[in-house]
Amino acid sequence: MAIDISRREFVVGTTAGLTFAFAFDLGRIGRVARASAQAAGLSPNIWVTINPDDTITIVSAAVEMGQGSMTGMPVVVAEELDADWTKVKVVPPPSNPVYGNPGFGGAQIIAASRTTRSFFMPLRLAGAQARRVLLDAVAAEWNVPVTELSTEPSVVVHQRSGRRISYGDIAKFAKVPAELPKMTPADLKKPAQFRLIGKSLPRVELPEKVVGRAKFGIDAEVEDMIYGAVLRPPIPGSAIDTIDDAATRAVPGVIDVIRLPWGVGVVGSGFEAIHKGKAALKVTWKKGARAETYDSDQLIGEYAAIAATLSKPGLELHKEGDFAKAWGAAARTFSAAYVSDHCYHATMEPVNALARVSADGTSCELWAPTQSPGVNQLATAGVLKTTPDKVKVNVMLLGGGFGRKVEQDFVLDAVLLSKATGKPVKVVWSREDDVKNDKYRPLAAQYLQAGLDADGNLSAWRHRIVGASALARLLPPVYERLKGKDEILIEGHEIAYACHNQLHEYLREDRGVDVGPWRAVGAGYNKFAIESLIDEMATAQRIDPVAFRLRLLAHDSRARRVVEEAARMADWNRKRPGRALGIAFSDTWSYTASVAEVSVDRKTGRIYVHNVWAAVDPGIVISPDNVVAQIEGATIFGVSHALQERITVRQGVVQQSNFHDYQILRLADAPDVRVSVISTDNHPTGIGEAGLPPAAPAVANAVAALTGARVRQLPMLPERVLAALRA
Repeated sequence: MAIDISRREFVVGTTAGLTFAFAFDLGRIGRVARASAQAAGLSPNIWVTINPDDTITIVSAAVEMGQGSMTGMPVVVAEELDADWTKVKVVPPPSNPVYGNPGFGGAQIIAASRTTRSFFMPLRLAGAQARRVLLDAVAAEWNVPVTELSTEPSVVVHQRSGRRISYGDIAKFAKVPAELPKMTPADLKKPAQFRLIGKSLPRVELPEKVVGRAKFGIDAEVEDMIYGAVLRPPIPGSAIDTIDDAATRAVPGVIDVIRLPWGVGVVGSGFEAIHKGKAALKVTWKKGARAETYDSDQLIGEYAAIAATLSKPGLELHKEGDFAKAWGAAARTFSAAYVSDHCYHATMEPVNALARVSADGTSCELWAPTQSPGVNQLATAGVLKTTPDKVKVNVMLLGGGFGRKVEQDFVLDAVLLSKATGKPVKVVWSREDDVKNDKYRPLAAQYLQAGLDADGNLSAWRHRIVGASALARLLPPVYERLKGKDEILIEGHEIAYACHNQLHEYLREDRGVDVGPWRAVGAGYNKFAIESLIDEMATAQRIDPVAFRLRLLAHDSRARRVVEEAARMADWNRKRPGRALGIAFSDTWSYTASVAEVSVDRKTGRIYVHNVWAAVDPGIVISPDNVVAQIEGATIFGVSHALQERITVRQGVVQQSNFHDYQILRLADAPDVRVSVISTDNHPTGIGEAGLPPAAPAVANAVAALTGARVRQLPMLPERVLAALRA
């Protein structure tokens, strides 16, 4: 589901409760950016610079956090430019709104699998535009019609005379016209003409990663830098009452203790010193925070009860036909509740940022592994009471993002500590800080009702979702314009299955613990509920789960194809002693179907996932190898959250602190994952999250097929499996 965000609606909500909005003159900024690049070569537009040495610099539209966009997006430009890829150099995007993501209303954010689907057409047009500038320049220089010119990789050719000229030589005399040529989709290549798109080219950042030279945010250093850490309240939202920092100031290497709006900062000469100093702080916190009564185990039950209380109306998300009438007339009905716990982002690189605030406090330079450089500018400008153009963001490589590094808390830690000390400050959260102060995936409950008519067709469908709002905190004006539809929380509630009578509802329940985007967000638990109930309906009718889905997807050939392909890959009809298969389908981002093969230890309740087969149709495929890698990674992520990932909160305090008590999937327990990529001529869709939604329901459906027990809670912990077996 896409959230349509206008530039004026783009705001920043931080842990300090700050909200700001700014307007930009994009035309002026674009002209300045192009003029600056022009000094180093021929820059037909902001994305491309042709250098006299025949190299080509292409600005990546996206930050790189392992998703491959730093290669994929420049490939799109190079394809239409007809560039020799061996001569292309890729650079990260500067913090400048002209490089904003169309999928986020022009804001510089990379998240929600919107990079490829949002930038694909604009970048193709930019590449074609740059190529046309080169062709027009040569036509004028040689005094030939531009229609007689063609291109080969990084060369313009005049077939009639046999003349050829490299892009680099053109850059020596060509001038960018005052008015750039206007390109339309009609000017672009047909998919059959692609030379780079569809090829598995090596990723541009991998060589530096392999030899250890790649610079992640955590590697950033500047002269005179000191370190900082912030002690936050154990219960979110608690205000400081008293501070005793005597023991902290006595720690060797600690320079100062600084009170912040959301906690107590410690700055010093090294990472170990400031974290030792932070641990020595004696802080009391005022009572009265909303989260003081937050108990996640209790809320699971409360949310499930709210979802199942059908007399309590929810916010209407989608209505089609007459659900109540169809439900009343159904030949057979089904209903079930599903719940899911909070999850931690668990990025390999904890959140971190380096800030250098000017002596007068009106400008700042940042180095950060960030998914949202544009938001960093806005947030930093807000706390410094300056303008976004006074904030420069150096985007570093990210050691994982998954939505966590869209947030601003870690960046503002560094900004305010730098402002207070007058020195560059590098903040690196400890793993314990990272776990306990995350913006978790929402705890959610769902209640589903489905009806079948006399012919076994899906005639009625109702889906009620209960959980806290992430969108209301992150983008209040968008949340208000959508009239309370949190399109982060509810993502994936839509169904592709044929049903003419539907009612989808959202019931917001905020209890004081912040939630945020987490890989696949709503689709991770919404598809779990949807696909589990679809499977239950098939089993109750004694219909093969694959056949049932294919019948409900008769109208959608792309959906049917991925289901058929996943079943074929898994050899669906083959019996496996002691094991069983389960299938699930998702249409969120890309068409994806997964089959999981599991076994269950009936004494302990432990689930073992041995194999997963996944088929995906993302439309036009830029890099097949990268699609495979993303589906493999998202599948492992999905299996991990299905089996064991769980954050618990008691009386407002997070109980987990590191990977000893927040368990993620270990290598020894990871399934073999095999992926089939189906490339079509449809517009490309998102791939970074597409493999996650079907993973958990495929596992749950396999467990049900093997044991007859239905587990309706994520994660499917051994004790929950045992309870289901006993039931």
